[in-house]
Amino acid sequence: MTNWRPSGRIEWLHRRARVQQRIRDFFADRSVTEVSTPLITPAGVTEPHIESLSIAGVPGYLRTSPEYFHKRLLASGFGDLYELGPVLRAGEHGREHRTEFTMLEWYRLGMDWQQLADETVDLVIACDRRRKPAWRVQRIAWRQLFIQILDFDPLEAPDRTIQAATPDLPAACDRQMRLDYLLGTQIQSGFSADQLTVVHHFPAEQAALAQLDPEDPRLALRFEIYAGRIELANGYQELTDPVEQGQRFEQDNAVRRSRGQPPMPVDEGLLAALSHGLPACSGVALGIDRLMMALLAADDLSEVVTFA
Repeated sequence: MTNWRPSGRIEWLHRRARVQQRIRDFFADRSVTEVSTPLITPAGVTEPHIESLSIAGVPGYLRTSPEYFHKRLLASGFGDLYELGPVLRAGEHGREHRTEFTMLEWYRLGMDWQQLADETVDLVIACDRRRKPAWRVQRIAWRQLFIQILDFDPLEAPDRTIQAATPDLPAACDRQMRLDYLLGTQIQSGFSADQLTVVHHFPAEQAALAQLDPEDPRLALRFEIYAGRIELANGYQELTDPVEQGQRFEQDNAVRRSRGQPPMPVDEGLLAALSHGLPACSGVALGIDRLMMALLAADDLSEVVTFA
């Protein structure tokens, strides 16, 4: 018999609606304008850990993020903006993953990554001010996490040390894949359930669209925020140099080829917007489904969405 019922708990779906209203109120109080951008993009993303979905008979890809459209708006002088809507990524399914999920993404002119990380923490807290116990907040550098928990420096350790720490991975896995695996399996899993953890200064190889740290270009001005062990948000102090961004796209595609993944077309509209001039800004994407899991202590993402 066909199961026609929603996957989510009805009372939790009502709670989700209230949380989304609080999010809109949060940005209205800060004069950040809501936008709606297309679901179909002219190019996918080159990042090796994200796979874009194409549409048969339709040029382009389903968006994995509205980021490129947002930056084109920012370069046009739109000002601070946010969007709350669906995104799609291939090959993502599990307790905390779905191919289609709801993303909140926003950009703040003149903010550095630290200011935006603080605002993101404020937003999460504002979504449930009555939470007991209240969230504790820890801020720690990516590098320091490895030193404290795994007893090696991920920037300085030889490859053999990292390989020895990841014996279950295939020999073909590169250094960054192994470090990501360790973060997810041995570090992230140990984060306290009542804590928001702000991890910052990721390696330059994982910079994506973030600026590098001028004080140590081995690191990127990028942060992630975890609620307990659930990854909620990923933010950057945004790269504004079109030449460097184009080079990063090429580097991403080189990595994709080395891993047996198809290279992706580059979004020329984004590069043109950067050439016109992207104002200094920081941006962050936050998963709404995962936020609801954290707020409600749900066991599976299907419990907090209408239909899974």
